[in-house]
Amino acid sequence: MRKRLLGEEQPNTLTWIGNLASTYLNQGTCQEARELFLQIVWTKKRLLGHAHLDTLNSIGNLASTYRKQGRWKEAEVLEVPVMETFKREFGPEHPNTLTSMNNLALTYQNQRRWKEAEKLFVQIIEKFKRLFGQEHRNTLTSMGNLRSTYRKSRLPMENEELQIVVIFENRHIGT
Repeated sequence: MRKRLLGEEQPNTLTWIGNLASTYLNQGTCQEARELFLQIVWTKKRLLGHAHLDTLNSIGNLASTYRKQGRWKEAEVLEVPVMETFKREFGPEHPNTLTSMNNLALTYQNQRRWKEAEKLFVQIIEKFKRLFGQEHRNTLTSMGNLRSTYRKSRLPMENEELQIVVIFENRHIGT
């Protein structure tokens, strides 16, 4: 009905289509989600351009569909240029830049590309510490992601601060 009343390219219509795609993704019907996200990406690229915040976020949503499907290479192909564009257009410390870096690092982690994941997680942690402080949830979440990379990869944990967080976490949880 929104398409008919407002038009397929109207921003509110695209938002509703995106909400439906997210619902499909959360329900595990990834193919339907992918088709809708593709429609949104192409429309936003045409209307807003490749480097617009909404376009980049839509591409990120499409990449998340691929990640949910375990299609890591396809996710990476989208995530790398999105991250680079966010850095160039919005700066290296913009929240969306950091989110895109985190998404790419998680993709690397799932591809068992441990060193690449580690490098990105370390950069993210440094930026979050500088922006929000040591105890902010984004900083701690990023440290947890890095710890997970070390645990899965069996890489030596050289970051002393991270070791302290792991020790605290283990004592707090009781493991």
